[in-house]
Amino acid sequence: MFFLADANPYIPAPSFLNSGDTAWQLTAATFVGMQSIPGLAILYAGLVKKKWALNSAVMCFYAFSIVLLVWMLWGFQMSFGNAAKLGPGLLSNVVGVPWPAAFPGTELGQANIPLAASGMPALRFSGSAMIYFQFVFAAITPILIAGSVLGRMNFKAWMLFVPLWSTLVYSVGAFMLWGGGWLSQLGAVDYSGGYVIHLAAGVSGFVAAAVVGPRLLEDRKDFEPNNLIMALAGAGMLWLGWNGFNGGDPYFANADAAAAVLNTNIATALALLCWLVMDMWVTGKVNAVSMINGMITGLVAITPAAGYVDGFGAMAVGLAAGTISWFSLNKLGRWSVLQRVDDTFGVLHTHGVAGLVGGLMVGLIANPKMIEYLSTDKKTDPVAVTGLLYGNPKQLLIQAMAAGVIIAYDAIGTYVVLRIVALFVPLRASDTEVEGGDLAIHGIDPVPMYFPPNGNGVRTPVAVGAAPAD
Repeated sequence: MFFLADANPYIPAPSFLNSGDTAWQLTAATFVGMQSIPGLAILYAGLVKKKWALNSAVMCFYAFSIVLLVWMLWGFQMSFGNAAKLGPGLLSNVVGVPWPAAFPGTELGQANIPLAASGMPALRFSGSAMIYFQFVFAAITPILIAGSVLGRMNFKAWMLFVPLWSTLVYSVGAFMLWGGGWLSQLGAVDYSGGYVIHLAAGVSGFVAAAVVGPRLLEDRKDFEPNNLIMALAGAGMLWLGWNGFNGGDPYFANADAAAAVLNTNIATALALLCWLVMDMWVTGKVNAVSMINGMITGLVAITPAAGYVDGFGAMAVGLAAGTISWFSLNKLGRWSVLQRVDDTFGVLHTHGVAGLVGGLMVGLIANPKMIEYLSTDKKTDPVAVTGLLYGNPKQLLIQAMAAGVIIAYDAIGTYVVLRIVALFVPLRASDTEVEGGDLAIHGIDPVPMYFPPNGNGVRTPVAVGAAPAD
């Protein structure tokens, strides 16, 4: 190894780049990525029946990997690139042109959203920071869908479903609301994914669960978590990782980012407490799984609203999400029409309903004093969102319309994708795989058993790593 004496070890930063914004964007993206791996992988592996622990985690890691490839080759530009001219009128503003995002000019040049809302200042980091930050959002969405079909979906079908769904469904919703598409042009807002990610995952997961079919009857009756401590560890990663989810979406390391992080934690804590208290009221016991669900509904509901509401608004969002989602899962979930669909982890309720509640709450209580950006042209011209309680009833109507569009498009799109996949491989795992779980699918038991002899020479099954009996 040698060094040139006259070589300059520093490469000058481009004039547009702000080191603080760039550092925070990459940090926030890493937080969000950790929500998927290992966060959701650990959460799922701990919550499912023991025989599905490995398969559940592997589905997460596969989805994270394949979405990155799709994202770099065409997905990012479909979500945040130039609008594709699919036809007249609205059709020209629903999705971007498929194109790779792996060129040096794209990665090193200034990040840009061509059709972003009027007044948004120029981003102060490179395209590569933007691409990676938005990728981790795209990756977590199908992983959330997995929560609806765990315990019976054919892994080969999952391998085809994820890239197709990410391309044909996710990219369209992302462009319409975030990439400058027609919903954003109408004034609909989704701060960090309540509609694009969570409402989409809840609806798509429910459709997927209905089409793939239910788990084995014995699994539906007995699907107790195999490791709640592991599940709580994954849930904790999800909670703290959400600071990057909402804190990174102003695209600047500014006061709005800090407020979004604080509001995220306020709403989450209140929603968790709602589920905890309501379960204790009904059953008289503290339910750890229910507590995790409450935490998730708070995280999800504040996501579309984090930077648009103040601290009291965050409390209102947490309270609304906690109570409405609890009743949705525990009361409406008992309706026969819903019980016919085996949504393994109730993703429709914890993500779909909570995301819808949060998005509508923006239309109700968005405080215009919570300014997200100041226009670069007019420093006194704030780009803010105003809800019904602050004098703008139109915002609630727009939010409701946007939710309807996402629900309809994602339901139809997911059904179409599943039918395409079914042309090539069965959607449902074989009877042998459904009965055997990890051992049948992957050829290995993630928690093998061994048989240590006791004092009388009798061997009793004990999990590997368990403390020996006295």
